[in-house]
Amino acid sequence: MESQSQKLNVTFLPYLTPGHMNPMIDTARLFAKHGVNVTIITTQANALLFKKAIDSDLLSGYSIKTSVIQFPSSQVGLPDGVENVKDGTSLEMLGKISQGISMLKDQIEILFQDLQPDCIVSDMFYPWTVESAAKLGVPRIYYYSSSYFSSCCAHFIRKYKPHENLVSDSQLFSIPGIPHNVKITSLQLEEWFKTRNAFSDFLNIIYESESKSYGTLYNSFHELESDYEQLYKRTLGIKVWSAGPVSTWINKDEGNIPVESELLNWLNSKPNDSVLYVSFGSLTRLCYAQIIEIAHGLENSGHNFIWVVRKKDGDKDKDGFLHDFEERMKESQKGYIIWNWAPQLVILDHPATGGIVTHCGWNSILESLSVGLPMITWPMFAEQFYNEKLLVDVLKIGVSVGSKVNKFWTTGEDEKVKQEEIAKAVTVLMGGEEESIEMRRRARKLGDAAKKSIEEGGSSYNNLMQLIDELKSLKISRGIEKTN
Repeated sequence: MESQSQKLNVTFLPYLTPGHMNPMIDTARLFAKHGVNVTIITTQANALLFKKAIDSDLLSGYSIKTSVIQFPSSQVGLPDGVENVKDGTSLEMLGKISQGISMLKDQIEILFQDLQPDCIVSDMFYPWTVESAAKLGVPRIYYYSSSYFSSCCAHFIRKYKPHENLVSDSQLFSIPGIPHNVKITSLQLEEWFKTRNAFSDFLNIIYESESKSYGTLYNSFHELESDYEQLYKRTLGIKVWSAGPVSTWINKDEGNIPVESELLNWLNSKPNDSVLYVSFGSLTRLCYAQIIEIAHGLENSGHNFIWVVRKKDGDKDKDGFLHDFEERMKESQKGYIIWNWAPQLVILDHPATGGIVTHCGWNSILESLSVGLPMITWPMFAEQFYNEKLLVDVLKIGVSVGSKVNKFWTTGEDEKVKQEEIAKAVTVLMGGEEESIEMRRRARKLGDAAKKSIEEGGSSYNNLMQLIDELKSLKISRGIEKTN
């Protein structure tokens, strides 16, 4: 056994939004399970989101704790407890949450000095942690919570600007510098590519911090996108570790999640691979017109489905359409609506589930891949359109629903996806034709590779062990330097 002074102390700093926070918490827990002293820095309301998991790890004898800092709610004009991007209900509110997050820096810096970690694993959205780590003389690991593919696409579009001087925003162009011929439109790019603003300047600082980091940690696995892992390494010239899929890794040792018997009975009554799971992630907001199109599209496809509807979206149901739709689905037994929270991993792992409609958030993609499910892709914003191209054009395990505009919250009629397009995509994925059989075969193969990568001797397992060993060696070297 190592003595406490020999043990590696690693501090994790997650960004306060589910897509960034969840994989980093899972990664921190994996470090702890492999003998590292782990500290997670976050705010009170966010700490509560994963308290149960941390308590369970502590009971199992792992060294993991949360250091809580104060969110400046009153200073930015937010109600108490609103401390995460997912809690924003308007663009104004999102602005205040972002402002509050940026004001945490001083408290975090003080904690770094108190904790004296051997390494800082920082979300990309805290570029200043490069300087914090340098002051302490320790490595800073840049944590990226999406795909290598999306990183490479963004890098080469930023470098070569192929979207400039096109005839129109809807004209397709090839993404330069990458091994596959992938086409995209300007409308599908993030806004900061097209208009220089404060956020685009901030992203330049983020990319600079990435190149100054000791290395990058990715929630991906070698067998999934090895071409792009290699391209990323060559392009950035820094160390990289793929240690995913982390949610599958951490959950393989967890107990069963309690599930309503009604939902399980419904799933158990369906044939294998016959149910489509529809969920859009925690940040997506759909206009009411789009919700109606989804309902009609799913019903008209004739296939079984489970649809997770956010309560906030359901509140727009002034004419009772959704209520009537839910009743109709109960009668026909074709559809099952879940309000707000769903036991996603349980549903995805059930033999009856045969596919998923995804907003192309990376965590959702990895969860689907880990159980070998093909996907209907419906990207909404940020890097999700690149992830769609990875699924549809590169891996060939996805069917596009035809989403055209990269926008954080879609509100306009012109941006909505029509029910005919939805029904068509469902039929292609779930219809049992040659194309869907091939997609399912490829998805299963990747699912097996995902599981193997996190087993002892697998690529992600080896990468994580190698990273921990390297950080231990660096700690020893620093100790020798101090004594000389």
